[in-house]
Amino acid sequence: MNADRRTQAERSASTRAAVIRAARDLFGRYGYGAVSTVAVAEAAGVSRGALYHQFSEKRDLFEAVFEDLERSLVQAINAAVAQARAPDPLAGLVVGCLACLQASIAPDVRRIALLDGPAVLGWQRWRDIELRHTIGLVEDALAAAIEAEQVRPQPVRPLALVIVGALDEAAQILAHSEDIATDSVTIRGVVEQLVSGLAMD
Repeated sequence: MNADRRTQAERSASTRAAVIRAARDLFGRYGYGAVSTVAVAEAAGVSRGALYHQFSEKRDLFEAVFEDLERSLVQAINAAVAQARAPDPLAGLVVGCLACLQASIAPDVRRIALLDGPAVLGWQRWRDIELRHTIGLVEDALAAAIEAEQVRPQPVRPLALVIVGALDEAAQILAHSEDIATDSVTIRGVVEQLVSGLAMD
């Protein structure tokens, strides 16, 4: 019986993962409002009943997609920081912010995280999820830089929110750029200067 339960749990997890993958692709390409649960079920290769067994409504599915996207952003940022082998916490924060900016200009990330996220989930729920993931990552990096006496002691959360807000705005600028190669160099320079400027004299 335990084996049967494990098998059922595995099937359920597999179905859930397939639905989230399909929904992330469709929401990223077409936007939340243009995608039906029927389309998601078909793309995932599951029945509508199986989809609704996992997610009671479309909004719940979108929230799961947003959580999945935020987790993938954190993984990308951590990988970039690890690869760069930054010599100190502030240098790591610069690398992480640039990696976050690079990931955020992807069309699916921009649409799900920056455009549809606040509208579908409401600002507070959207922000709560970001606090657990990307904003939390920036908070941790800032706390480490403060502990290393690279950044002067100050409330970490407000500073993290301002930094992430600047990154979101930078991503919007690049998303609407007519010369992304040139503008990317400029914006990356601005972000690097902004974060590096936190260093104590």
